[in-house]
Amino acid sequence: MIYSMTGYGRAEGEAGNRQIIVEIKSLNGKQFEINNRFSPLLKAYESNIRQSLNNALKRGTVDISIAIKQDGAAKPMLVNTDLAQYYFRAMKTIADELGMNWEDEKKQILPTLMRMPEIVATETETLPENEWFEIQQLIAVATQDLMQHRLNEGKAISDDLLGRILNIEQLLQAILPLETERIKRIKERITDNLEEIIGKEKWDVNRLEQELIFYIEKIDFSEEKQRLSAHCIYFKQLIQESTADGIGKKLGFVLQEIGREVNTLGSKANDAQIQKIVINMKDELEKAKEQVLNVL
Repeated sequence: MIYSMTGYGRAEGEAGNRQIIVEIKSLNGKQFEINNRFSPLLKAYESNIRQSLNNALKRGTVDISIAIKQDGAAKPMLVNTDLAQYYFRAMKTIADELGMNWEDEKKQILPTLMRMPEIVATETETLPENEWFEIQQLIAVATQDLMQHRLNEGKAISDDLLGRILNIEQLLQAILPLETERIKRIKERITDNLEEIIGKEKWDVNRLEQELIFYIEKIDFSEEKQRLSAHCIYFKQLIQESTADGIGKKLGFVLQEIGREVNTLGSKANDAQIQKIVINMKDELEKAKEQVLNVL
């Protein structure tokens, strides 16, 4: 059972007389990263939210939005009227000193005042503890919803990965009947080249046999085939049996080992037909690597 790192969760409810909407979205990422968008009321609880999401989601780039509405509408902004009057009087004094027409200028003063520092501020009331508890529950529900989404996507990824590994195993089996002919063709190619270059009568047959044996041993890929098969079996076991966190990284490591054996097999093949099979193996391997990047 594996989980995708991609998911979406949502929960909606009430806390006191406030309407709460929690939305969490996650994408793949090497570590845990969080971007939050929520009311200043929750600033004091930001570390709690971050820690709970980190514990539950483990890895990925997470976006969380928590909307808080009062009586079905957003809480109003606070306007510091005393400070606005101070700015107004200061502006009038400056206009008078510069000889400006204040009657014309004051018509445009309100938009300017509203942009002045600390004129408009968000409400800074304290969130009651019982309401924070309700919001915590909604965050937990949205997190569970997201994890279910991750699990559903994980099943699709699991099926795809198993299919890729099965294709590699089948391609490996397709190499077996070609091995005998491969050795035969290599011997014929070497002897034909020697005949063409130095003539059949001018080489030592015994020495040639020894060199051929040495060369064939160098290009033998029996061990690579065995290791490749073992890695594929282990990969399938991890997907089907493992419930550990961080399985995505482990699967990625196994794919690296599979790639190493496939590359070595290709470099030793010295045969056009086997090289075509190896290319198809690499194609399946690259597609598997792309999918593993999405695994938690």
